Amino acid sequence: MRPGSVALALINDTDMQACEVYETSIAYAVFGDPQPDLADPWYDLRLCSVTQPSADGVQGFSVRTRHGLDNLVTADTVIVPSVPDGVVSRGERLPPEFIDALRAAAAAGARIASLCTGAFALAEAGLLDGRRATAHWMHTADLAKRYPRVEVDDSVLYIDEGRVLTSAGMSAGLDLCLHLVRRDLGAHVANQLARRMVVSGHRPGGQAQFVDLSVPTTDDDSLGPVMDWAARHLDQPLTVDVLARRAGMSTRTFFRRLHAATGMTPLKWLLNQRLARAQTLLETTDLPIEQIGEHSGLGTAANLRRHFTLHVGVSPTDYRQAFGTVPARRARV
Repeated sequence: MRPGSVALALINDTDMQACEVYETSIAYAVFGDPQPDLADPWYDLRLCSVTQPSADGVQGFSVRTRHGLDNLVTADTVIVPSVPDGVVSRGERLPPEFIDALRAAAAAGARIASLCTGAFALAEAGLLDGRRATAHWMHTADLAKRYPRVEVDDSVLYIDEGRVLTSAGMSAGLDLCLHLVRRDLGAHVANQLARRMVVSGHRPGGQAQFVDLSVPTTDDDSLGPVMDWAARHLDQPLTVDVLARRAGMSTRTFFRRLHAATGMTPLKWLLNQRLARAQTLLETTDLPIEQIGEHSGLGTAANLRRHFTLHVGVSPTDYRQAFGTVPARRARV
């Protein structure tokens, strides 16, 4: 499957603070560095801006782009990494030509995404009206107040509304970028890319933006090891009691700590792990659906189909046809 073109929409108006370097960098790292052994061709990345910046970049940085806003209209995916601080903190206006370009790109069928405060640009363009959206939790109150037609959720890492996606700040922006790769090229490619970047392969969008530090922790920090163990034994009957005993905690303490760390109940976390395992097996093996259900811990083929269709959006067979990479060879499971 061809991943298509990605346009990073930057606002470099010299009257405003330059775009946030971090969000732009993570998007560039995901989409701009070719990975021919994972997918060839890779994404065609373009940096597009309103104007060329002055020589004095913010904190010593400046961004010079080859492309203008007209390239947004022809892109398959448009990402707004952030907006200048003055737009969020002082209510400064975004350049009208920038908003018009976002609307034109959406009308042309582009997938539109924002990282962190980039959601303010999408909201100004009316692309979030009637939709769920998120941003960094420090800015979601301002987003909701300024754009009452947007259903703002400050508790999640990112939100996928199909053609429009938004994320919280910092590392959540990387989660969203990897989520887009997962949608376009499958779980195996996204996981391998994440491994190269030394980050988690898949943090679901519904995971909490931050950990509740009021939840007591243990000295040996046994939550991480038990989660790793569970991910390696998904084909076994795992319950909350089993995981709690392995972690050396009471069931209640384990439930609270896992929920604080992931924003999910233990059973929801297990389901996500099993679905991710099923995705990998569908992509990298020719195992029958029945065996994939067994190896992933989802049970019968009917149960696998039900959960997969509900949470991934397509049937296991359709997913394999779209992302399968080794149809003639069985991989070790």
